[in-house]
Amino acid sequence: MSATSSMPTPIQFAVIASSTAPGDHQIDWGSQANGGRDLATQLVISGILGLSAFFSFCLLRPKWTELYAARRKRRNAASFLPELPDSFFGWIPVIYRITDEEVLESAGLDAYVLLSFFKFATKFLSATFAFATLIIMPLHLKYAGQWGVPGWDHDDDDNDDDGQSLFARDILLGNGNKKFKGDPTYLWIYVIFPYVFTGIAIYLLIQETNKIIRVRQKYLGSQTSTTDRTFRLSGVPNELRSEEKIQEIIEDLHIGKVEAVTLCRQWHELDLLMEERKKILKPLERAYTRHLGYKQKRRYNDTLPLIRGSRNRSPSVQSEATEHSQLLGSDDGRVPVRTEDKKRPTHRLWYGSFKLRYKNVDSIDYFEEKLRRVDERILAARQKDYPATDLAFVTMETISACQLVVQTIIDPHPTQLVPSLAPAPADVIWKNTYLARSSRISRSWLITVVISFLTIFWSVLLVPIASLLDLNTLHKAIPGLADLLARHPIIDSLVRTGLPTITISLLTVAVPYLYAWLSSLQGMTSRGDLELSVISKNFFFTFFNLFFLFTVLGSASNFYGFFQNLQNAFKDAATIASALATSLENLSKFYINLIILQGLGLFPFRLLEFGSVALYPINVLYAKTPRDYAELSTPPKFSYGFTIPQTIFIFIICVVYSVFPSSWLICLCGLIYFFLGHFIYKYQLLYAMDHQQHSTGRAWPMICSRVFLGLVVFQVAMIGVLALRKLIARSLLLVPLLGATVWFTYFFAYTYEPLMKFIALRSIDQDRPDRTNGNNSDDSVSPPPLLSPLSGLDRDALPILIGGREIGLRLKKYVNPNLTIPLDGAWVPRSDGSIVIRPSAVEEAHIGEV
Repeated sequence: MSATSSMPTPIQFAVIASSTAPGDHQIDWGSQANGGRDLATQLVISGILGLSAFFSFCLLRPKWTELYAARRKRRNAASFLPELPDSFFGWIPVIYRITDEEVLESAGLDAYVLLSFFKFATKFLSATFAFATLIIMPLHLKYAGQWGVPGWDHDDDDNDDDGQSLFARDILLGNGNKKFKGDPTYLWIYVIFPYVFTGIAIYLLIQETNKIIRVRQKYLGSQTSTTDRTFRLSGVPNELRSEEKIQEIIEDLHIGKVEAVTLCRQWHELDLLMEERKKILKPLERAYTRHLGYKQKRRYNDTLPLIRGSRNRSPSVQSEATEHSQLLGSDDGRVPVRTEDKKRPTHRLWYGSFKLRYKNVDSIDYFEEKLRRVDERILAARQKDYPATDLAFVTMETISACQLVVQTIIDPHPTQLVPSLAPAPADVIWKNTYLARSSRISRSWLITVVISFLTIFWSVLLVPIASLLDLNTLHKAIPGLADLLARHPIIDSLVRTGLPTITISLLTVAVPYLYAWLSSLQGMTSRGDLELSVISKNFFFTFFNLFFLFTVLGSASNFYGFFQNLQNAFKDAATIASALATSLENLSKFYINLIILQGLGLFPFRLLEFGSVALYPINVLYAKTPRDYAELSTPPKFSYGFTIPQTIFIFIICVVYSVFPSSWLICLCGLIYFFLGHFIYKYQLLYAMDHQQHSTGRAWPMICSRVFLGLVVFQVAMIGVLALRKLIARSLLLVPLLGATVWFTYFFAYTYEPLMKFIALRSIDQDRPDRTNGNNSDDSVSPPPLLSPLSGLDRDALPILIGGREIGLRLKKYVNPNLTIPLDGAWVPRSDGSIVIRPSAVEEAHIGEV
């Protein structure tokens, strides 16, 4: 059935039937559209987009390794991966042969979980596609004349006066089609296959969950990192806000010894000073670059040669020094100065009343002095004693002791001394650790209100897009546009097939950035929690706005009549329940086009990293300093919060349509989508894009809960189909399945999710040496079996990016980086392509005193 045929929702059907006399002539706007042409148009558009992006990637990949092999060149954990050949297609079999163990060691548990979901979806859709092709589609064809391909299932003789397809008319009116066998027995497929497909989905999901749990428990249980021995203690009362008192309380529980306690403090002043320092460094480096000149040379192995030099004499002295002392290759590492007569850059300094007077000063001297002064303030701020907050990080001597604490209720008061698993040191958002608990709660509620408002806003925004899906509705709203589309079939196909799906796809790309920004305002203390929050919010947007409103309310193709008859809808609860089944069949072509566009058209653009490619010329144009050029080669960040919600949404669509006439086509499109997605994300996670190990696979329970939600929607839709056909007894046979699925959702959350959050005590390798004091280095502990020292699972070794500098130190303690980060000076270019990192004046003076 075509999504363009005029299929009223049950809410409108009675109104249309009662208001249209048998002899009245109606314009059949729905029959004007050719579904087959629309599908072909979508395939052509998506194929052209996808192939152009794919061939562009194959051409650029060996020439632009800074972008397309950035992670392998900059991450030690990816260095052992096989080298990709430079041939056009030679990289494809190499990626395909990379095993799950190599994915786990190189990219960590988060990447392993994401790729596991793609494998699960591929297995499930392979099974459903086989059933749909061999059983479901032949039955629909025999008894209802339905191929399931838009444009093939009806012609002028197969439609009634208002353009309804035979299948929809048969379901709505309960009349058998005279041209086909009116045997309702075939509708048993709506009873049998929900049980079959639900069983397959749950079996594969449990199988994949058990595998992930075994891997996670084995690897995390065999580590002794600081992260795995640390828990986060929130709600510390005022009288207990000291490291000694917290240690005493925890050790009095007789669970284990405390190795270290970090009580978070009000470091806001220090954070502001560090931000001010970053703002001074940028114009200082630009001043040096303008004076000395810098042209980026081709760098071998995509590295920026950095040389830490001693602090040079003042610029005024340098300009008068001998030529020998200014040689770029001099051993003293001094900053080179041009020998030719060239004016040093100047800075306009405003002063006086109302800043109306100004004078030009030497830019290098001016910003060097500003940097020196702010460095002095930073060093003084680091020595201050700041007020303590209600949050602390407590590191135990053993993993087992830490796991016992986080699964224990410490204090009888509900909001005091609440333990939870700690994020990795590099994963902590320190500026949020000294927010008051009440502030975090109020922010969370405020963001919830904002998202609720945005949900309504998106709904209103999607109304004109939805109107393009049905010419009957479009004729009521914009008659002129409907007439134009009816007269020009090609324009009609392009507008009503391409425009809605492209618009929806762009929304799924743009809205997540807004929700990610809103999540960052909630005050979460770790990037892992922030990532999980983004997943939750983006899935809510995708599911509610792009599925619930379009489908359950029937607003996609009939919003005009829906709002017109809203009062009648609430008078009859049965009409509301039937909206799901009727709207789903009406929107089958729209979802087919959406999956085709996402899979064939837009997925290759992810491989191409189109955003980075498009912005690169602009960034190069504005890059002036060595630091600017270094940031150009920084690997793009892979966000699970942007990726997972959309893939779950596509999977839910495939599940819901798995028994409808178009099931075989939707399952085929979904199968292609997940097969390509697994391959593309595997390449990006291993070779191209950087991603920190935030949550150690904690996104998997969120994926599972949303898969269960899709199964529930699928079962409700099947109940609606049977109820509309007046097969009440058969629809009641699905009620136990619905109840069992809801029960299993709670059972899964109670039984499996704790193993995705905590480390079981039996999984901890008790024979491995635990560190008993802070002097033992992480490097002295041998890696667990099957885990290389460079593994992506080593969360303590994650680098952090601060002010364009990547700090690759192993973080053994929970400490605000602003307390310990070196106060390096400007990056100053040299003629041989190397860069001198000048120590700050304050730092050098301190070293000289020592």
